Amino acid sequence: MSKKNKNKEVEEPQVENTATATAEVEDQKEQKSAEEQLQDQLVAEKDKFMRLFAEFENYKKRTNKERIELFKTASEGVMLAMLPVLDDFERALTHIEEDKEAEELRKGVLLIYNKLLTTLEQKGLSKIEVNKGDAFNADDHEAVTQIPAPSDDLKGKIIDVVERGYKLGDKVIRFPKVVIGQ
Repeated sequence: MSKKNKNKEVEEPQVENTATATAEVEDQKEQKSAEEQLQDQLVAEKDKFMRLFAEFENYKKRTNKERIELFKTASEGVMLAMLPVLDDFERALTHIEEDKEAEELRKGVLLIYNKLLTTLEQKGLSKIEVNKGDAFNADDHEAVTQIPAPSDDLKGKIIDVVERGYKLGDKVIRFPKVVIGQ
């Protein structure tokens, strides 16, 4: 064989080895990029799962809170229907106190009124305490009318309470109706 032929034979295996090595390096790069893609997908799926889990936990907390609120205020309609009855009892007691001959009647009405009030309080109803001379607050009171204040220190303050206000739990179901000084 001539020198040229020997060189060709030697060169050909080196070219094949270089091509094989290059192919192996490219395969490794593809494997790494495939692994990186899988890692990225795994991270994305974990993130998606964690968000979904957190959303579900928030949903459970929200529905539990709504359920508790519903139980607390489920009797709101009944309570609102009973408030005029309480008002009538209070008016009756006021008028009976003026009549000294109806003392036994007053005791009976007072007994029934206290029993009704106690029962409603056990179910979560409470009075909103408003006194004459308290400062008027539009967020807490409902002004029925304004009248000239008998003195300067009663201007902008409550002069009379027309109707009591009531709360059911923490929720105001009827604001107190008041007369304020002008």
